[in-house]
Amino acid sequence: MNNCRQDQPLSASSSEPLEVIIIGNGPSGICLSYLLSGYTPYVRPEAIHPHPLLQRKLAEAPGVSILDQDLDYLSEGLEGRSQSPVALLFDALLRPDTDFGGNMESVLAWKHQKERAIPHVVLGRNLPGGAWHSIEGSMVTLSQGQWMGLPDLQVKDWMRRKRRGLRNSRATAGDIALYYRDYVTKKGLGHNFVSGAVVTAVEWGTPEPSSSGAQDPSPLFQVSGFLTTEDQGQQPFSLCAHNVVLATGTSDSPARLGIPGETLPFIHHELSALEAATRAGTVTPDSDPILIIGAGLSAADAVLFARHYNIPVIHAFRRTVDDPGLVFNQLPKMLYPEYHKVHQMMREQSILSPSPYEGYRSLPEHQPVLFKEDRQAVFRDPTGFQKVFGVSLVLVLIGSHPNLSFLPGAGADLAMDPNQPLSAKRNPIDVDPFTYQSTQQEGLYAVGPLAGDNFVRFVQGGALAVASSLLRKEARKPP
Repeated sequence: MNNCRQDQPLSASSSEPLEVIIIGNGPSGICLSYLLSGYTPYVRPEAIHPHPLLQRKLAEAPGVSILDQDLDYLSEGLEGRSQSPVALLFDALLRPDTDFGGNMESVLAWKHQKERAIPHVVLGRNLPGGAWHSIEGSMVTLSQGQWMGLPDLQVKDWMRRKRRGLRNSRATAGDIALYYRDYVTKKGLGHNFVSGAVVTAVEWGTPEPSSSGAQDPSPLFQVSGFLTTEDQGQQPFSLCAHNVVLATGTSDSPARLGIPGETLPFIHHELSALEAATRAGTVTPDSDPILIIGAGLSAADAVLFARHYNIPVIHAFRRTVDDPGLVFNQLPKMLYPEYHKVHQMMREQSILSPSPYEGYRSLPEHQPVLFKEDRQAVFRDPTGFQKVFGVSLVLVLIGSHPNLSFLPGAGADLAMDPNQPLSAKRNPIDVDPFTYQSTQQEGLYAVGPLAGDNFVRFVQGGALAVASSLLRKEARKPP
């Protein structure tokens, strides 16, 4: 491993290693920076939590910060829409009765205690907000606006000040991207953030003995990459840190079908390809249908977009329409009328022929077999028969994989199952549920989708767990 240099403009005041480097500046990275900047959550003395068991536990340690309490103990017995106990705990403290439709305010009060701050830097490719800046700005977010919020700045208050209305309590992706940027400024976190930073390698050696001769369990990490300069040049940097937090999200590399013909020029893996083709006039209401493969929200967005422009659609997916794993079967109808409409089309069209929805045809339980150069798509239907469709353009929208090519072995050794590809939904990084530290590597942490937390509402618990763990490490250091 090379010696670390502190290259401008990522220079620290000395060439001492940084305490923490956070890679990724989306909601997880922003929330963690807030917690590491000395912002400390306490339970308000007069607050009564509606969950009786949690209230009893909170009352046992009045005046003690949540970061200094036993997160395992506090989160025991909580249930909700996340697999992570700490995510459920932090969510319950921030939004006590939101799953019951209530608007009770948070039981937390935040104190800025600068003496508790841990020096850190947050590296991101884009502006703070991460992938939210590359989503079509007018798209309405999946979650309610209040669930997209970060600690101590409610989205609805921010929207009110900006005089933007919340459409049935959901905000647009453009609003949320601006909210995250604003959050960093308002909370005074900007000096920790470096935008335009692309990390190309994270390496670590074996732990070095300390001056006292004792073995320090965590190695030094070297984080290398380049900064994109204003004239689109590249300026290399190399930093050292005692701890590294992976917060890069999961939208880097679209998942592939892995079938013959998938690299043909009319096959695409991003919704933006349909937008471009519509603008260019290469697909029109008179074209052959476009083929959309997938049954998640991106596929539903593509169906809605095509319907808006009267472009004929064939929609193929491998599950049945009533599969409980389908995201549509988990969304409340009232909040998501447009997605519910797509689900209804998927269901009705698979039964009735001819279709009640002109220009839309649904193919449940159909497996794509190959694509031909003459724009034909071959499928295997549930009975094993092959079907062939002529199409103008194909969108394969079946999820995405995180890109961790900057880690040794692309991070494969860190996954729950090292023999399978890393995936936010099926095979995340294996972390301790109460510290979010990798079970394979001391000092390496993962938060957000990389650790299996896929909604902004629940990524904040991971940040709480990491901050709590890092503060404990600080407390153990000799003065």
